[in-house]
Amino acid sequence: MARKLQTSRDDTPVTSIRASDHINHPCQLNWGKAKRGIPSYSLCDLYNIKLPANLNLLHVGDSNPKESSPFINSSDVAAEKSQQYDGKNMALFEEEMDTSPMVSSLLSSLANYSNLPQGSKEHEEAENNEAEPSRKKPVKVPQLGTLMGVYLPCIQNIFGVILFLRMTWLVGIGGVIGTFIIVFMCCTTTMLTAISMSAIATNGVVPAGGSYYMISRSLGPEFGGAVGICFYLGTTYAGAMYILGAIELLLIYIVPKAAIFPLEGLEGAEAEAALLNNMRVYGTILLTSMATVVFVGVKYVNKLALVFLACVILSILAVYAGVIKTGIDPPVFPVCLLGNRTLVWKNFDECAKTIETANGTVTTQLWRLFCDSPFLNATCDKYFNANNVTQVQGIPGITSGILAENLFGNYYEKGDLIARRNMESVEDQDEPLTNANRYVLADITSFFTLLVGIYFPSVTGIMAGSNRSGDLRDAQKSIPIGTIAAITTTSTVYMSSVILFGACIEGVVLRDKFGEGVHGNLVIGTLAWPSPWVIVIGSFFSTCGAGLQSLTGAPRLMQAIAKDGIVPALRIFGHGKANGEPTWSLLLTACICESGILIASLDSVAPILSMFFLMCYMFVNLACALQTLLRTPNWRPRFKFYHWTLSFLGMSLCLTLMFLCSWYYAIVAMVIAGSIYKYIEFAGAEKEWGDGIRGLSLSAARYALMRLEEGPPHTKNWRPQLLVLVSTDAEQNVEQPRLLSLTNQLKAGKGLTIVGTALQGTYLENYEQVQGAEQALRKLMETEKVKGFCQATVSSNIRDATSHLVQASGLGGLKHNAVLVSWPRNWKQGDDHQTWRNFIELVRETTAANLALLVPKNIAAFPSNGERFTEGHIDVWWIVHDGGMLMLLPFLLRQHKVWRKCKMRIFTVAQMDDNSIQMKKDLTTFLYHLRIDAMVEVVEMHESDISAYTYEKTLVMEQRSQMLKQINLTKTEREREIQSITDSSRGSIRRKNPAAVTTQLSVTEDLPAASKEEKPEEESKSASSPISPTAQVQLIHDNTTPASPTTPATPLTLGEGAQSPGEQVQMTWTEKLDGEPAKPPGAATPGGIKDIFNMKPNQSNVRRMHTALRLNEVIIKKSSEAKLVLLNMPGPPKNRTGDENYMEFLEVLTEGLNRVLLVRGGGREVITIYS
Repeated sequence: MARKLQTSRDDTPVTSIRASDHINHPCQLNWGKAKRGIPSYSLCDLYNIKLPANLNLLHVGDSNPKESSPFINSSDVAAEKSQQYDGKNMALFEEEMDTSPMVSSLLSSLANYSNLPQGSKEHEEAENNEAEPSRKKPVKVPQLGTLMGVYLPCIQNIFGVILFLRMTWLVGIGGVIGTFIIVFMCCTTTMLTAISMSAIATNGVVPAGGSYYMISRSLGPEFGGAVGICFYLGTTYAGAMYILGAIELLLIYIVPKAAIFPLEGLEGAEAEAALLNNMRVYGTILLTSMATVVFVGVKYVNKLALVFLACVILSILAVYAGVIKTGIDPPVFPVCLLGNRTLVWKNFDECAKTIETANGTVTTQLWRLFCDSPFLNATCDKYFNANNVTQVQGIPGITSGILAENLFGNYYEKGDLIARRNMESVEDQDEPLTNANRYVLADITSFFTLLVGIYFPSVTGIMAGSNRSGDLRDAQKSIPIGTIAAITTTSTVYMSSVILFGACIEGVVLRDKFGEGVHGNLVIGTLAWPSPWVIVIGSFFSTCGAGLQSLTGAPRLMQAIAKDGIVPALRIFGHGKANGEPTWSLLLTACICESGILIASLDSVAPILSMFFLMCYMFVNLACALQTLLRTPNWRPRFKFYHWTLSFLGMSLCLTLMFLCSWYYAIVAMVIAGSIYKYIEFAGAEKEWGDGIRGLSLSAARYALMRLEEGPPHTKNWRPQLLVLVSTDAEQNVEQPRLLSLTNQLKAGKGLTIVGTALQGTYLENYEQVQGAEQALRKLMETEKVKGFCQATVSSNIRDATSHLVQASGLGGLKHNAVLVSWPRNWKQGDDHQTWRNFIELVRETTAANLALLVPKNIAAFPSNGERFTEGHIDVWWIVHDGGMLMLLPFLLRQHKVWRKCKMRIFTVAQMDDNSIQMKKDLTTFLYHLRIDAMVEVVEMHESDISAYTYEKTLVMEQRSQMLKQINLTKTEREREIQSITDSSRGSIRRKNPAAVTTQLSVTEDLPAASKEEKPEEESKSASSPISPTAQVQLIHDNTTPASPTTPATPLTLGEGAQSPGEQVQMTWTEKLDGEPAKPPGAATPGGIKDIFNMKPNQSNVRRMHTALRLNEVIIKKSSEAKLVLLNMPGPPKNRTGDENYMEFLEVLTEGLNRVLLVRGGGREVITIYS
């Protein structure tokens, strides 16, 4: 049979493919016209496909094996294949071929996926092949089906020691109804957990690790580690419980005489202590033997697993057979009662006081137990004399109607007598109990919740199927079916056992835990057919097998946790033998198991492991419910019969059962899990597993952000959400690391922190630089312990990048409300004056955006987080009201240990018309209502005349600003002009020799239209530069002061050459060299030249300089010794021509202060007196 491939443009068949042809890739199909010498083209030619190196096209007769690597970067074969298929790459996607494999290659790697867990099976193979390391082991495809891979392992793990040793006692104590409720509750919990587990297990491949893997990948490493360790502890204590069960069977039912501490002749506490010591000694011996077997080789455990499983199944079948037999021919197991008290059937053969013989009435062995002599006239126990001896059938049979008597429970205190209901007994309540060792007594105090804790371990083991997921042929099909079928089977057995035991066995026998009333037989064994020894021997081997399985599985679980690296302290337990055997984990498991054996009581160990298993199951349900409710895109389980309500119900049942079993054990288990969680969160390795907690965080964050959008936060909820602007050097190191220290000290409000940096260039060309900058920021934030986010923004210039950060940082309602940026250092000395211009523009932007602005000056002098101030003051100079920022910031700083011992002082300025005394009282009252502890002082500033120094300093500032605004000077010339201006200013203040420096002023005229519009900042970038290093002037900006005073003294008289308002003035300073002034091209007429020192300064600038100097004098006088000074930061001038003057004003205002924090409010109240 042949099929033809047609082109869409030509009906001519290109090639004919026979069924015998071996086609491995579409590239082998020729496409095109194969005639007239025109070469044919393959699909690879058409799409320019470059075949990945790992994809081998096997031609007919080619016998080369395929590459096993699923990755496209194969080593030597890559070069060979690239030569073979040179020119046949997929041009459209060739850029991505190194990182994105072709679909065909990906599908091939997925099809060959094998997931054989490094479990007992692999270790056995490793042991068998240790002698043949050179032989290459073929990869085996998992072949286990549902029955052998899931169902039977779950059956073996669920049926355990509790069924054989405690089930009859539970029915006798709790009654049929009470025990059925317990069994139903526990089985329902495991069934709901199995449904949740099936959903998780079928949502992708589950490697080795079972429940730990599912929980950790669903709830994250913190929950996974905590619950994984709890599951490990539960499995370990289960091993201890199985060993104690095996020793109980051995010493009580199989070989009682083997006890090292004999029980004969002991009563009460002494007998109990002897039994516990026997359990401890034999338990330790058995544990050592089992651990040795596991260490030598798990292959022996695996080979015996089928034997142990057969013992379990045969024992259960023997019980059912015995139940059927009781309906036909009940077995003879008599129970001897004295009155209504059950007697220990030991050391006597006849259940009677006397027997009639041919020689007359003879006393029995029972008589001798209660009387001081074998004669009829002997002195006997009062209760023995007053009551008759009765023999009842221990197993009356299923048709006897005994079920009605066993419906309700009988709870006992420790030491109570096991008595039969509805039976008369003559006794004196005031008489003390004598011959107590002759009666069957309650060994522990029983109550309903205790029964829950003892029973629950018998329904654990549902994870056995998921733990073997790597061995299953189809895990996503086998795990749900096998697990749910196993739970259904075991639940049916347990529930039917409750009813059948209550319907077949006498109540006093059910309540007899150790079978003392039935000749020391195992109670469930009395029901079994054909012999009690079937149950005794079968249960002994099954408990030993279960203990071996626990000692095999628990170390591997610990090894999986250790290898994940989420708990650094457990990394040593990830190592083992050469074949992968977890030696160290086995040693740890044996030590923990020994602690359970030292408890020596099966009834005390069972609630402990119940806690750990219940916690594990609770989190399995939580994981399923969480994934379902979050609707995670990756949540697509093949098992469809689940619902989040079922998972929540299962989780609630687990939590309820935890506190029902033992509330104090539940609290201890939760504390252990919580401690592990916090430890992993604090010191564990960071893992990104796509867990549900991350999805929950995203959903919660989205919900919170949507709520924040509803309106601005109330004043009581306001806290500084900081945008910290830092700069980086060429090596991507942060230039102001102390900014992050100050950020950490301000974060007592626990608000948002975004650390941003601006980079110049384009994003595509500077991507690696951006990544490096963000990495440097993140590293510094970790060093300074600043919790927040970092962001690097790239733009064509630094100014725009900073603006983008201010505008776009944050998300929704979670945006910054304050900007922290350091004062531009050496702004007057550098060649690049754009730095301080950017700073002023940032001040304007924060004002327009209603953001608070914090500007620390001399940031290098600020303390690090490791420093401590033992004394000192934080001084606040409250000049204008800014919404309370000046009050709030010192309070936040004093919450940090660096500033905690500093005291707060608040200074405010009083004018001539103010009542300073009343101001101090009002401010003190205000601070009292704000709950802020601070000293208050009002500083009076009287009006004074403007000094000559102030006048001349303002003049020098304006001269420099006017002269250097639009000229280009070289660095050497600029420095020379700086010195000239400085010398002139010193001389002019004294007015001794105003002509000491000869200068020349050239006035040129430009077009009138040129000065009507302000030049853009970019055009004037190279034309303006800060010059004078000595003129440091600042002032609080007064918005009401006109920029151009109209007083007669203000205008400059330029003579005949004066320009009109529409003309631009250019002034150029040059030195007089040869006695002749150097005139620039196009200089004006000599009439326009005038001595610069005849100019008068702007009166507005003079007033501001005066105020700045006065304030600085007062601040220096009061706060020179303060550890930190906070004061209001004035706003920049609306007219950008005064930007240089603004920087000078701020310099003068803070001159002489060590640490200054300039604060500018965001236009809203941030502190309130109300609660």
